Amino acid sequence: MSMKKLLLLTILTLPILLACGPDKYIKKGEEAAAIGEWYEASLQYAKAYAKIPTQDKEKRGRIAYKVAESNRKCNYIAKALSGYRNADRYHYTDTFTLRYLADMEMQSKDYKNAATHYEAYLKENPGDIMALTGLQSAAAAPLLKEKGSSYIVKEDRLFTSRYADYCPALMNDQLFFSSTRKESMGDDISGITGMKNGDIFVVSKDEKGKWKKPTPLTGGVNTKYDDGAPAFSPKGNTLYFTRCRWDNNYPRLAEIYRSTRSDASWSEAEKCVLSQDTLLTYAHPAVSPDEKYLYFISDMPGGQGGLDIWRTEILGKDFGLITNLGPDINTPGDEMFPTFRPNGDLYFSSNGRVGMGGLDIYKATPDSTASHWKVTHLPSPVNSHGDDFSMTFDGIHNRGYFSSNRNNRRGWDRLFTFECPEVVLSVKGWVYEQDGYELPEAVVYMVGDDGTNEKLNLQLDGSFNIEVKAGVRYLFMATCEGYMNVNRMLRMGSYMVSHEDTLQFPLPSVKVPVLVHNVFYEFNKARITPESVPALEGLVNLLKQNPSIAIELSSHCDYRGSQEYNLKLSQQRAEAVVNFLTSHGIPKERVIAKGYGKLKPKVITAKFAEKYPFLKAGTELTEEFIKTLSPSQQDTCNALNRRTEFTVTKTTFGLIGKDGKLDMEQLQKQQQEKRSAMDASKVLKNAIKKEADITPVTEEQH
Repeated sequence: MSMKKLLLLTILTLPILLACGPDKYIKKGEEAAAIGEWYEASLQYAKAYAKIPTQDKEKRGRIAYKVAESNRKCNYIAKALSGYRNADRYHYTDTFTLRYLADMEMQSKDYKNAATHYEAYLKENPGDIMALTGLQSAAAAPLLKEKGSSYIVKEDRLFTSRYADYCPALMNDQLFFSSTRKESMGDDISGITGMKNGDIFVVSKDEKGKWKKPTPLTGGVNTKYDDGAPAFSPKGNTLYFTRCRWDNNYPRLAEIYRSTRSDASWSEAEKCVLSQDTLLTYAHPAVSPDEKYLYFISDMPGGQGGLDIWRTEILGKDFGLITNLGPDINTPGDEMFPTFRPNGDLYFSSNGRVGMGGLDIYKATPDSTASHWKVTHLPSPVNSHGDDFSMTFDGIHNRGYFSSNRNNRRGWDRLFTFECPEVVLSVKGWVYEQDGYELPEAVVYMVGDDGTNEKLNLQLDGSFNIEVKAGVRYLFMATCEGYMNVNRMLRMGSYMVSHEDTLQFPLPSVKVPVLVHNVFYEFNKARITPESVPALEGLVNLLKQNPSIAIELSSHCDYRGSQEYNLKLSQQRAEAVVNFLTSHGIPKERVIAKGYGKLKPKVITAKFAEKYPFLKAGTELTEEFIKTLSPSQQDTCNALNRRTEFTVTKTTFGLIGKDGKLDMEQLQKQQQEKRSAMDASKVLKNAIKKEADITPVTEEQH
């Protein structure tokens, strides 16, 4: 063969040989890494590594490092560890090889080798703070594990899927979490993780209190993109979460979105514009218990290093200035997954502090000025050699869920339960319309004789749950526009185990008639029976708590008997109740007695229809209707018609001057009295003097 032909053949064959070599895979790996698709990059680098001749040690070491890096960034610990070991074997150690090798050994519980490799790295890089922290962790981790704690931690296999489950959030007796399980939307496999993109799932309890099967969150939240890390406002009506959108030509950036709840569905999510820089990461939202601030993580300039925790003031639909939480919280490493316990403690994960390996969970308690934080490391078994993150709490109790990839050979996250035995004294309360439904828009003020002075916002079910102290006397006042105020007084005793008291706040409406339960009269007479006294004393206290309210007190009869007789009897009964009220300090001008006989049959409300299935909301219990029912049902309806009610006739009693205009002095006086609901010493002094708990009984009136 001539030299010319041999040269031509070589030129023609060279592209084919190159196409079958490692370089094309390296190029694909670089392209995937450039847009953050680390799983895809790891596959391409692994293919390239397999095709590099063993004698080309420099190239094998360099590509082994890239294999390790891409696997580390998509959290495949075992493969990353193998890659770094290969890079070390081929002496590719002029980068972060030894430090990251030690990090992976920490997450594999190989603390001895981790210390060795940290020390070797520090000889060449003596000022690397992360390596110094890692070396301290390698020494501390075995001792922390041996020490243990009273925490009880278990993997919750009830929700386990074949893929990743992470970032749990408890809200209103429901558990929300992120998952890449097959039910997630979209068909694409993520180039970042090698799994489907995540969606937010929710699981509720059945009537026996057992968890049901998780289902995707309905509404405008889940998409074909990666949606996860849910966080709720304290009321539970606003959901913040992280969404990672993609473009084939750009890196994937995390963004925070917000959705609001209307009835049972979630609105179309809207992006939270925290700044005008669209090339930064904003993720892992958390709302402070007072709902003033949105906390999140970001790589924006001005931080302590890596990913930091920041916060911004929530201004309606907008946000205020962004501030860094500073060196009390943030380190040269990564701080991630902030969450709050209702008492204001901030929980977050970090790999920049002395810990047990990977991300460890820390608790940060604000000082009295909220300008500094005291940070403590959560003990084993909460923390482990793996990544531990994203705690969520069951109300005020130190129990709930968190995420961890411990002991998972693929590095996939799982949900774990935790509980720390402790004595917690608490009060659970519900605010609702009397004979109606919950009032989540209400507010409860809590004051105590120890100086406690708090404003409690309610959950969507109208409830609150607050921790209290032993031996303290508390006064709770529930208030809502369009309703009368209701107070409750409670003295918390001392207990050796956790104890919860329950308070009910049925708020009477100022717009519709309000039934006075458990008022009884002697047969065919207007004389009030002794069994009625507690209910009437409750009405007295209610009127004293609402001094600007004037009412009409009405009495009603069933259809039996003549109209004349029923009008006379009902008027006498109404006057008997009014006499009781005035004899207990209610001015005569505030109460009018009115007997209606059988002229105003009861109209069934939706709440009463739930209690009596044979009745429908809006039904008027007329004589004609009642006679169509069975004898027992007729008795029930007649009992419902025989009732004592009050209707608010004036909400400005004592506030109108002789000239017919609003008396501003009296108004300011009453407003001051209302504000004194937040003055613990004054209110409790008056309440203790009265020694009156006005909880009404709720049995049906006959």
